[in-house]
Amino acid sequence: MYEWLLFLHVLAAFALVAALVVFWVIGVVARNVDRPVESLRYFRVAQPANVLVIVGTLGTLILGIALAIERDEYQVWDGWILGAIALWAVAVETGRRGGVPYAEAKKLAEQRVADGRGDEPSPELAAKLQDRSGMILNAVSSLAVLLILVDMIYKPGA
Repeated sequence: MYEWLLFLHVLAAFALVAALVVFWVIGVVARNVDRPVESLRYFRVAQPANVLVIVGTLGTLILGIALAIERDEYQVWDGWILGAIALWAVAVETGRRGGVPYAEAKKLAEQRVADGRGDEPSPELAAKLQDRSGMILNAVSSLAVLLILVDMIYKPGA
């Protein structure tokens, strides 16, 4: 049972990291976009990553706790596990907040396309896609995930 839990936990972690990579690539490339039609192409590419980030965040938490319960040498209240859970919460919340400007940009792009202005440059759309707060929050989220990976590898205090 332990091997399956570990395999699925690591698979969920790969899904989470893959989603973060996709979000970073789109975030960097879409910074120079100001036309709604073009921005919607990037948002379509992000849809599978949205699924991966949900599977990855929930899978890592649930399966990680199950792993700690399964093994006698680990306890859910071990410091390195509690640290990982705290970092997980930081990663999830900062990632959620970092995605807000992009969700707003997507709604704006969809509205402009529906209004027949999809090929016209939109300074408002460009501003949302260049939002610094979104990038900073996504950087914090990515750093928290990296720290979780380090914590899981070295298990400080275990």
